[in-house]
This record gives sequence, C-alpha cells and structure tokens, in this order.
Amino acid sequence: MRRVYVLLIFVFSLAASYSGQAQLFFRATEYGASVGGSVYFGDLNDHYGLQFIRPAVGAFARLHMNQFIALKLVANYTKVGYSDSYNTNPYEKERNLSFQSTVAEAAIQAEFNFFRFATGDPDHRFTPYLTGGIGAFYYNPYTFYEGSKYYLRPIGTEGQFAGFPDRKYGSMSVCVPIGVGVKYWLTPGMNLSFEIADRLTFTDYLDDVSSTYVGASKFPNGGTSNPNYILQDRSLEINPNSPLGRAGKQRGNSSSYDQYMMAEISLSFQFKTYRCPAYMNKGLIKAD
Repeated sequence: MRRVYVLLIFVFSLAASYSGQAQLFFRATEYGASVGGSVYFGDLNDHYGLQFIRPAVGAFARLHMNQFIALKLVANYTKVGYSDSYNTNPYEKERNLSFQSTVAEAAIQAEFNFFRFATGDPDHRFTPYLTGGIGAFYYNPYTFYEGSKYYLRPIGTEGQFAGFPDRKYGSMSVCVPIGVGVKYWLTPGMNLSFEIADRLTFTDYLDDVSSTYVGASKFPNGGTSNPNYILQDRSLEINPNSPLGRAGKQRGNSSSYDQYMMAEISLSFQFKTYRCPAYMNKGLIKAD
C-alpha cells in the first residue's frame, strides 16, 4: 500500500506543477457520461473470475490543465458480487458463500496523456493515457436465503457482535482508482474515451468475508431454522452433518483488501476559454 501513496503524491504533485502556468492562457472543461461494466476481486473471487459482471453508469467533469494533463471529478454507480458456486476449488465450493452490493462512488483522478490531445486539431486527435486518483464509495453487502434478502453487516457473520469488535466495518470506505484509457475526438468539442481502472480499496469487507469462522456457539439462538446461524456458515446447506464453520477455521483471506474494476465508454462535450497572458500581466484581465 505504500507504493499507492507514493504514486498518488507523484500524480497530484505533477498535475499541480503544470496547472499554474497552463491556466493562465488555456482552460477547457468537459462534461460527460459513461456506461460500462464492473467486476469484483476479493475473498470469494481470488482467481479473478469474470462470471459476475454488472452494468456501471457514471457522470464526470474534466478540467484540462494543458494538452497533456487533466483532472477529472467522477461519480459512478454499479453493483458487485460473487458466489462460491462459480469457483472450482472444492473447499470454496463447500464454503458456499455469496454476496452482492450496490456501489456508489465519487473520486478525483489525474490523467496523463501520452500525446498532445486537442479537440478540433486533426494533428492531435488521439492519445492513450494513464490515470490515478483517490475517492470514497458506499457499499452494503447482502445475500439471499430461501428467497429472502439479508443484509450481512447487521448479522455479524464473522463475530463482529460476538466478542470480535475489531472485525466491525462501516458502509463507507476509501478507494484508489488506477488505470489506463484512450481518448479520441469525434468532432470539435465532442470526445469519446474508453477507460479501464481498478479500484484498490481500504476494506476487506466489501464481500463481508475476511478472516476466520467464530463458530456456531457465538450464535446462541442457532439452528437450521435461524437465518443468522445459516448465513455465518453456509456449508450447512451443502453438508449439514459436518459443516466447515469450526471456530478458528479459515473463512477468508485477511492479508489483502478487496478490489473492484470498472471498464467504461464515455462521451463528453468540451468547452474552451482562452486568455491572453500579456493582458493579464498588465492587469487588464484577471485570471480566475
């Protein structure tokens, strides 16, 4: 995670170093919308499977510092999820866990174009770019049992409310988008882009799975008729006579945080303003 911090410091420092001079004579603002898909990677999908891809939609505003650097404020909405039924590992199949969650995200990203990019200029029509930033997102994992929907955080499936307070988690977390993309202007002022960005998160509970089972004894009202008892150890549905959920047995992998990735196509409209540095130096025009 230290490398992520170093990357973010570099990204925003470089953007800031260019912005001062660039905004004196040129500013272009873009507004757009995006559509695409998302996939989650974590304790239930540690093999990077693509069986649960769901639609993602978003909106953004992009401020061009110059023809190489831009800052983008984004808001995205999607759903993530996965199920052990997709896995081929015998232990994971018997574990039988699953989850889904809506994700609402807001982030600020810096973009670094490989080539000059200027909408309306036929010589600078296309560029690949790198992007990195920081944001926050809302999540609330849930699952289904016998046709009913159950939110997992209030249940405390890993013992959050049964003597393991360090396993409690909230509904908000920080994310770090890191990715690549390409831009292409269709007509002057109208841009098309495609971006793939992984969101490194600061939570291991996007999927409500992280460490070890706490054992059925932590659910005193347990029994096969009690949803809470079943949801903390769903191997009971596979093998009720010999479930996996013994206290201390591995339930997830707490050594790494969860992630989700988005791939989006964006259409945006760009508005430019030009200001003359000479006039501003004479005090005739004020820079914003």
